[in-house]
Amino acid sequence: MEQHHYFVIARAIHVLGVVLWIGGVAFVTTILLPAIKQLTSPEKRLALFEQLESKFSFQAKFITLATGISGYVMLDIINGWDRYLYPQFWWMHLMTLVWGIFTLVLFVLEPLFLHQWFHKKAAQDSEKTFRIVHIMHIFLLSLSLIAVAGATAGSHGYTFIYG
Repeated sequence: MEQHHYFVIARAIHVLGVVLWIGGVAFVTTILLPAIKQLTSPEKRLALFEQLESKFSFQAKFITLATGISGYVMLDIINGWDRYLYPQFWWMHLMTLVWGIFTLVLFVLEPLFLHQWFHKKAAQDSEKTFRIVHIMHIFLLSLSLIAVAGATAGSHGYTFIYG
């Protein structure tokens, strides 16, 4: 198979991964967390969030890995590593940053201490803990959507930089 075919396959995997990954983050941020915060019982909030989050965790890890690997493959095929040296490819920097943050959280911070920290803090002050988690999700979703918009335009030649 030609390199072009591999690139097309990698891009398809990458786009599907981003849709599922950022779509999942959008669902958690705009639907799930607000709905859970409306539950009156702090115990029910925590139990429901942990039940649903545990089901999403494997999917998020798998999709994040697939997205990262496919991005790497595309960059390697086009030998695009030097794009990180130019500001007009800011969206690649942002995509990589967003991927790095999620990968760090999912594979390192959450298993090491975030899960336990969240459980402890939610048991102590459910309102405050869910507010903090929701704000973090809003921030990450916002960064993610900027990266998606920038990558969509940037991959078609629009740089947002004039001069």
